Amino acid sequence: MNSETRKTLLVVWHSRTGAAKQMADAAIAGARAAADELQARHRLDIVIRHADEAQAEDLLGADAMLFCCPENLAGLSGAMKEFFDRNYYAVLDRLNGRHYGLLVSAGSDGGNAVRQAERICTGWRLKPAAPAYIANTAAQTAEAILAPKTIRPQDRQASENMGGLLAALLL
Repeated sequence: MNSETRKTLLVVWHSRTGAAKQMADAAIAGARAAADELQARHRLDIVIRHADEAQAEDLLGADAMLFCCPENLAGLSGAMKEFFDRNYYAVLDRLNGRHYGLLVSAGSDGGNAVRQAERICTGWRLKPAAPAYIANTAAQTAEAILAPKTIRPQDRQASENMGGLLAALLL
């Protein structure tokens, strides 16, 4: 393999209250930092798409993917689920073996959203780069759930680590 081959990391995100977007931004920063550490920033393209805008061509053009979204009502957020629904068959059997990462913000456990996304990624035959990470905001009232969020430093660090890991796997 040519050591100068460019690699593409696709980041698909959706956020209602800001937590998942902060996680995506931290992961992007982590990917850039890892590429800098490896002196390979010139070989890494990061394509950032909101879930409403991401298309099959984006997935097919990516060497690895990061999916970042909130858990809503014990499942993937509607926009992220619609992204997966819209693109599932267009890329089926065409992404096999590529790595992915998953970051989920949740008011409680986030496990159902993770399981749902993992089943979709398994269907696409993607390989998890690491276990999914859930940032628990502990929002349990209507007011807390709807309020803008700021993720904790440990959630930011875990998100940076996921982005860095995906970049390192590519480079």
